[in-house]
Amino acid sequence: MERVNGRAPARGFVVMPFGRKKNAQGEEIDFDLVYRELIEPAMLAAGVEPRRADQEMRAGGIHGDMFQDLLLADLVVADLTIDNPNAYYELGVRHALRDNATVSIFSSERPFLPFDVVGERSLLYAPIRAPVDQTVVEADRAKLTQMIGATLAAWRGRKTSPVYRFLPNLEEPAWKNLKVGDITEVWERLESWQALVATAVSKQRPADILLLADETPNRFLELEAIQTAVQALLKLDSVKFALAIIERGLALDPDNLWLQQQYGIALGRAGRFHDARARLSELAERHRTGETLSLLGLTYKDHWLRLWSKAGTPPAARRQKATAAAAFLEMAIDAYAKGFRASPYDSYPGINTLTLGRLWENLTGRTSRVDLDLITQGVRWTVDCILQRCNADLRHDYWAFATRGELRLVADGDGGGALEDFAAAAAQGVVDSNRAALQSTRQQLDILLDLNFRAELVQPARALIAEAETQLSVLQGARLERPKRIVLFSGHMIDNPKERGEGEGKKPARFPATKVAAAAAAIAAHLDSIKAGPGDLALCGGACGGDLLFAEACLQRGMALEMRLPQRIPQFLHDSVTFADSDQSWVQRFDAAMHNPQTTLLIMPDEIGPTPEGERGKMYDRNNRWQLYSALSLDLDTLKFITLLDRQSIEKPGGAQHMIRRIREYTGREPLVIDPTAL
Repeated sequence: MERVNGRAPARGFVVMPFGRKKNAQGEEIDFDLVYRELIEPAMLAAGVEPRRADQEMRAGGIHGDMFQDLLLADLVVADLTIDNPNAYYELGVRHALRDNATVSIFSSERPFLPFDVVGERSLLYAPIRAPVDQTVVEADRAKLTQMIGATLAAWRGRKTSPVYRFLPNLEEPAWKNLKVGDITEVWERLESWQALVATAVSKQRPADILLLADETPNRFLELEAIQTAVQALLKLDSVKFALAIIERGLALDPDNLWLQQQYGIALGRAGRFHDARARLSELAERHRTGETLSLLGLTYKDHWLRLWSKAGTPPAARRQKATAAAAFLEMAIDAYAKGFRASPYDSYPGINTLTLGRLWENLTGRTSRVDLDLITQGVRWTVDCILQRCNADLRHDYWAFATRGELRLVADGDGGGALEDFAAAAAQGVVDSNRAALQSTRQQLDILLDLNFRAELVQPARALIAEAETQLSVLQGARLERPKRIVLFSGHMIDNPKERGEGEGKKPARFPATKVAAAAAAIAAHLDSIKAGPGDLALCGGACGGDLLFAEACLQRGMALEMRLPQRIPQFLHDSVTFADSDQSWVQRFDAAMHNPQTTLLIMPDEIGPTPEGERGKMYDRNNRWQLYSALSLDLDTLKFITLLDRQSIEKPGGAQHMIRRIREYTGREPLVIDPTAL
């Protein structure tokens, strides 16, 4: 089954007898017929991928698969027409593992359900016998589809399992701890997906993560996948994309505390300080956790920074304005201190209490109401514990080194010890590809420098972190400077003469070979009209026709070029270049563009994995989204769109017309359109 609105198909599991079984009256029922005529089509119509335990063909027993399906299925349909022990056992397991999303059905051949399940959401269906009365079964099928849809759409907090309904304080088990034996198919998909996200982080490509977030591997694991994507995007400081993914997660689970916290962080980092503070203040009232209180402290800190840290403000004026706004700094200190008391094992609120507290004292000349000496002892103990645990586990922790460096700098005045720790943190930040952590540390040191707090100690520490950021960019091949302008292209391939043009049964001409020179001139004219040249970046595919004409024009103007292909080169050449290449000219153009030193060639299956199963037909649309997300991740304000498109084209996924719709949908802007039939 294909995805609907970017979501993986719902995973269904059917609990029922197999084959032919007799009911209480001794009449034989063909349950495989019931499955084929009623259950399977009803589930498919509701967007649920059905599965029965007997469909598992793997060698060995089916129990592991069954337990995994009962845990991971988005929906379970249980046929209770006869008192089958296996069916009741499986239904009981489902009720114990999950608190909702179970539908019971039974034939009108039995007068009533047993007492223990009589109160559950159930469908009574007419007996199904061969030959099947399609009028009757279609009516029951429609009712079951409607019931499944209503169950899946029900509020996530609604408990339908009698186990959870009558034991209201019972919580679902942590599903990560319930992986069964060697039945790992679903888990492997998630782990493979997470590995692709980790690779995208290491390459500093937020667009790859956004595309992968469209392809979460399973609905039950979708929230876990979304959280992985959010962490990765915030790690790359790609805040706008992170906000979009967080909102998707909150639509699935509005009460998810972690997502609510990340939403507050992302709003603050996007400059929406009032929204961030309002959201986090409300969270802090309901959840007095160290993390939530710390995030509230961060919003007050950001508000304070906004009042004095404007670029170009002279040093003396900065310090004066920072002192005048010290009330916000004090509110931040208070929130961080409360966070550290709530979570004394977390050094983050503690070190912020200490650093901001000493800075407040330096600015105001007064003693903080918070006992900073006691905070210092607490942070030192916490960091020492973290570092000892890391040593025992043979691993390194960026924040432990950075925190101890800041502690030595602020509390001890130990410049040498602080530099050792910041050097270790800098190296670890590069190893972890953690640009957001390096940036956060540098910004904290910038505050101290801007306000002339122990500048002689802070300056060399800040230089270490800044150098690590540069090293990370070099290692990842990232641009040290943003492009001045980004130009995204999408357009028709050259017409295949066997399919388009004059002749019986052929489609109308769209981009005939006779229009190549005129199209190349039009593309060049559009690039000249926006003054494209060195320092700009172009993004396109590599198909014969519009893509390669655009690539050539950009390279001639000294632009950097990113050429993205949906397939590996041999298959791509066969499908998208050589079909209309009797004289080998398009292959030569492809090779010239690919090997140009200004070109970066990116092959989709190698960079972000193959197109998910069941969606092969959307490979070109996936490549279009990859290009669009890549362009959007750079800078919307300088982004330009050029398309080569005849006005009569029918929109289909992966085509230029479909790309235009996506551009409008994501940006609200209109591309420059070149109609080859009008040239």
